[in-house]
Amino acid sequence: MRPNISNMSNLIGYKDLLFSWTYRIVRGRYQQSILGGLWAIIVPVASTVIFSIIFTFFVPVDTGKTPYLVFSYTAMVPWTLFTSSITDMVDSLIGNMNLVSKIYFPREILPIAALLARLIDYFIAMGVLVILMIIYRIPQNVLGLLLLPLVLLIQLSLSLGLGLMGSAMNVFYRDVRHIFILGLQIWFYASPIIYPVSVVPPDLQPIYFLNPMAGVIEAYRDILLNQKLPNPYLTISAIVALLVLLIGYRIFKRLEFQFADVI
Repeated sequence: MRPNISNMSNLIGYKDLLFSWTYRIVRGRYQQSILGGLWAIIVPVASTVIFSIIFTFFVPVDTGKTPYLVFSYTAMVPWTLFTSSITDMVDSLIGNMNLVSKIYFPREILPIAALLARLIDYFIAMGVLVILMIIYRIPQNVLGLLLLPLVLLIQLSLSLGLGLMGSAMNVFYRDVRHIFILGLQIWFYASPIIYPVSVVPPDLQPIYFLNPMAGVIEAYRDILLNQKLPNPYLTISAIVALLVLLIGYRIFKRLEFQFADVI
């Protein structure tokens, strides 16, 4: 336990570097872009529009009283954060080879900064979701909204755990990046993004919700679209996310001393 506490206090001591690096990532991403921060909206919106056309006109999906556009976009915003942040974190050490090999600082700052940079995109995309809910007059449950930060925290814990694990392993095996990309593509269809959980047979749902993103996405919909508190399956997501974070962080710290030599 003591080494973990020491690592955390060491990381807090470098918080200025963390925020500065996060700002550098965001500025570098949009500095020479014509559309700038609008790309944070374009990606989930474009995917949602395509899904809405397919699953409204060609292969209708029953989403109850919720328009498919809102139903899908509510899931695409957190999913886009999940996939883009993990991809960026996996590349974070390799993409800063000179920094890792020449200067001492807690190496986990790089993947954490990559995650925080994508979090800014998430909040921009969430603004569009607020507009959609106003347009479609979707009521809100104040108590449920208070739990939304908890859902986001569970998602970020899962993302960070996977990102720390992937970034460390990617230093030694560059195939790791491609494995993660393929895994995320498969994970997309194993999560209730383009379809409701109701299509999953009830007797299979306990197994289905072992997928932590299933509980997270369903919690977003429960809170934002259904005016309900999150499903109890969110507890499973929280437990899995915590385990993944602890394992990912431990793997990262065990391999950290080799990064400079390998890179």
